[in-house]
Amino acid sequence: MDLKKALNTSFKVLIPLLFGGLLLWYLYKDLDISDIWTTVKVGVRYDIILYSLVFGLAANIIRGFRWELLINSIGEKAKRGNIINAILGNYALNLVLPRVGELWRCGAITKYDKIPFTKLFGTLLIDRVCDTLTVGFFTLLIFIFNFNFFAGFFARNPAIMDGFSQMFNSIWIYASVITVGLAIWFVLKYMSNFTLVRKAKSMFKNVWIGVKSIWLLKHKGLFLLLTLAIWSCYFLYFYITFYAFGFTRDLGIVVGLIAFTMSSIGVGVPVQGGIGAWHFMVIATLACYGIGGNDAAAFAFVVHAIQTAWTGLCGLVAIIALPITNRVKSSQSSQSSQSSQSSQSSQSSQSSQ
Repeated sequence: MDLKKALNTSFKVLIPLLFGGLLLWYLYKDLDISDIWTTVKVGVRYDIILYSLVFGLAANIIRGFRWELLINSIGEKAKRGNIINAILGNYALNLVLPRVGELWRCGAITKYDKIPFTKLFGTLLIDRVCDTLTVGFFTLLIFIFNFNFFAGFFARNPAIMDGFSQMFNSIWIYASVITVGLAIWFVLKYMSNFTLVRKAKSMFKNVWIGVKSIWLLKHKGLFLLLTLAIWSCYFLYFYITFYAFGFTRDLGIVVGLIAFTMSSIGVGVPVQGGIGAWHFMVIATLACYGIGGNDAAAFAFVVHAIQTAWTGLCGLVAIIALPITNRVKSSQSSQSSQSSQSSQSSQSSQSSQ
């Protein structure tokens, strides 16, 4: 069983990584690697890229504040330090196994702050939906005000439109969704006496409580402000790197916003760190604005590599810090409790004398 579990985990890690690696190979196979390497060695202001990393860390810390609002809205309380460390650790784990970090994030808060996992998972869903809506909003703005970009983008990459057409025109997609929905409804309605179904209904109920956190928020304005702050920091995290390369320095903030939005869509692909998909989106976007293939590839390689390493480093520190800080707090709490009991005992003794 241990071997089977290890193989299963290995496949979950290797298959998306293999997909991303193949896409990366496809993007770079016809380019001049020596020219790209020259840019990497002497054509980059690494001090500017290092400065941009501050905004990536700030975005994830602010995300912790926003998640805390959702958790508090359902009547639960978690230590802010634990929430921030869980957020940072989440992104590091996603670099190993896509989307597992989200489950670990909820599990960490359940372990250290004793909040039901299913409730936390509901708040996590809201957190992710808000991000999806934000990226969708940016994409809509680009589509409305820069329609020529999308026309050029899809003209250069016709395979993407073909994929969308096949996906939305496939009757099997709709049939599968309807079948699964009907099956869930039938089981929950007509098989509710089964223990497993009752447990499932209880789980869905707790998840729904977490999902309702957005309606229960007392500080909706603050939630929106934090969302704006998160994505402003993410944008600066990406856009500042334009100034590290001579060929992107003068492209302007509008092109920066378009490239950032397209890169965010690439990160949504379930591959470690968006490897391959992120590169494709950035390279294809820069190509639409006249940046040569070798230069665009160098930009994508350098920025993605450094930012991914930064995400992993911050997350690793957070994962290590979680048990240590909670052990210290637990020890301090125990000492405080013992001191209080000792004081009460001493007062009681003096009173009896």
